[in-house]
Amino acid sequence: MPAIHTSARLFRPEVSFSALPPLSLYVHIPWCVRKCPYCDFNSHEMRKPDGSATQVHALEPELETQYGEALMVDLEHALPQIWGRRVSSVFFGGGTPSLLSPAALDRILSGIRARVPLDPGAEVTLEANPGTFEAEKFAQFRALGINRLSIGIQSFNPQHLHALGRIHDDVQARRAVEIARDNFENINLDLMYALPGQTLLEAEADICAAVDFAPAHISAYHLTIEPNTYFARFPPAVPDDDLALEMQEMVERTLCESGYLHYETSAFAHPEYRCRHNLNYWLFGDYLGVGAGAHSKLSFADRIVRQMRWKNPRDYLANAAAGRPVQTDEVVSAQDVPFEFMMNALRLIEGFDTSLFAERTGLPLTTVLRALDQAEEDGLIVRDHAKIAPTPRGQRFLNDLLQIFMPDG
Repeated sequence: MPAIHTSARLFRPEVSFSALPPLSLYVHIPWCVRKCPYCDFNSHEMRKPDGSATQVHALEPELETQYGEALMVDLEHALPQIWGRRVSSVFFGGGTPSLLSPAALDRILSGIRARVPLDPGAEVTLEANPGTFEAEKFAQFRALGINRLSIGIQSFNPQHLHALGRIHDDVQARRAVEIARDNFENINLDLMYALPGQTLLEAEADICAAVDFAPAHISAYHLTIEPNTYFARFPPAVPDDDLALEMQEMVERTLCESGYLHYETSAFAHPEYRCRHNLNYWLFGDYLGVGAGAHSKLSFADRIVRQMRWKNPRDYLANAAAGRPVQTDEVVSAQDVPFEFMMNALRLIEGFDTSLFAERTGLPLTTVLRALDQAEEDGLIVRDHAKIAPTPRGQRFLNDLLQIFMPDG
């Protein structure tokens, strides 16, 4: 008789939303010229029919067309799940989205605008690799409606760029920023530190070089050796933990002294230029991801759903053509929701409003009361009736802080 199991289930929290969170759209472009040895994203080198690398910095027109059509099939397949909801931001990520031609990007953006309502003034970001920069091409990108450019600089040091397997050198990096500045007001520069063989002075030189360009936003990441990457198989000699911490403190100090707001673990921005798309992730908003390997998080009246598209571009194209672009589709258990919320929101330096937890999870804050007490006792968060935020110690030991919110069993 199942009465015991039914009774136990009644005591489990169930999500319930009175209003749905903001919605963003992510578009994944999975190809790149060359796979970087540290990269664990769903990116695939462009190859000739014989399997050799192309080293061509543009997609084949036929492939652009085929992939663009698949994206529209994917988006239309998702429309019933987001019907009536406005999209607050669009983000083209990869891979290397700047491999797209302006004509292909125009078709994709036009297709998006025809199918979903975009907020007036929606933030539309394109990730770009300095090795794919052409002045005329990026002027056209801006004219098409791209209003935020994120450039994967990583370093201005030629030796470190070589160690990271980047296809650009320091001259191309600087030229890319100049071209971007001619066409865009809202620019992000991605940088990395704790690189193979890097010294503290070299890391500081990279940050100061970025500041000299005065971009609206700078993202500075600690190089992490991720599983299933070339660096994981053949680990390079990187700075030890003490030196890496010195670099992190230098990055934070230099950027804050230069007028940048440190608003997320690795993100720094001038006022009014925080990345709205990423903020929606960190504040546990919803996002629809289309394209090979793209992930979605969608809220409904009584549940949160996570989806993943087919990862391999060939599989994605075939399955999208057959009308089934989604490979996995599952409901997030109410036990997992609090951890997922905290994993995002506690990355924010200023933390989050206490009311946001219930708004975005569909659960009362009492669900995590014991964990909050423990985190506060350990000196990892500060809180009052209106706000919960990580302390400097919580920021430094974020994994330890998040561990407290891990679901049991």
